[in-house]
Amino acid sequence: MKLKIGLPKGSLQETTFRLFKNAGYNIKLLERSYVPAIDDPEIEGLVIRAQEMTRYVEDGILDMGITGWDWVLEQNADVVELTRLKYGKVGFKGVKWVVAVPADSKIKRIEDLKGKKIATELVSFTKRYLKKQGIDAQIEFSWGATEVKPPLLADAIVEVTETGASLKANNLRIIDTILESETVLIANKKAWKDPWKKRKMENIVILLKGALVAEEKVGLKMNVPTKKLKEVTGILPSLHTPTVSSLSDKDWVAIEVILDEKVVRDIIPDLKRAGAQGIVEYPLNKVIM
Repeated sequence: MKLKIGLPKGSLQETTFRLFKNAGYNIKLLERSYVPAIDDPEIEGLVIRAQEMTRYVEDGILDMGITGWDWVLEQNADVVELTRLKYGKVGFKGVKWVVAVPADSKIKRIEDLKGKKIATELVSFTKRYLKKQGIDAQIEFSWGATEVKPPLLADAIVEVTETGASLKANNLRIIDTILESETVLIANKKAWKDPWKKRKMENIVILLKGALVAEEKVGLKMNVPTKKLKEVTGILPSLHTPTVSSLSDKDWVAIEVILDEKVVRDIIPDLKRAGAQGIVEYPLNKVIM
């Protein structure tokens, strides 16, 4: 038996492959190929667009897949949500679908969209959202390059963004956010009921979540004089109590901790001044909580 998994092609592909590598799965994809080689004989992969993933998972062509929560909502897909994986094409964070208009547009609020033309790839969700707001507007599907359509081809757009840089570069102004989305791991309902496939998917979820946590963490180890132990441990923020181990020299101990990478540069000088020696920082692949 094999587990069939869909991997996103395009903007999420590189980050997804790196995440799987940190989770312990090496994925190789030849140029112009859509069938990757995965170093787990129990897994078969297929690389397809995130926008299409939900349909293939819902239909059972794939047992599980990685897509955006936005596309699950857009297609009203009847699938099992296994876990959210907060990462995007430029890093490990989510995205937003925003309503944007030309910087000099008279449209200031979402209510001003009544009777206007809006271009977007997220047609169904946008229609449902505006309907709930009591706004009657013309929604057109955009095949791409959506940012360049206002004001000639559309009055406004609904577009996905991580940083807003592309919108600013095209002289667009955000007037509202209609959806915040994350990368999500989904499963086919029938496959989820299969004990073997369910266990395999659960294993993948544990490893991927561990790899995501590790992205923002590092390990730190050092040797500390016993008489300086309290002072040094007082500097260290960690997931749990730091691990303290005895050394052959009874006047010294070894300390090891896991902590946020962003604080390391600030505390290493303090640790050194407090008496720590042989300080080593090392990357982590997985942190299983």
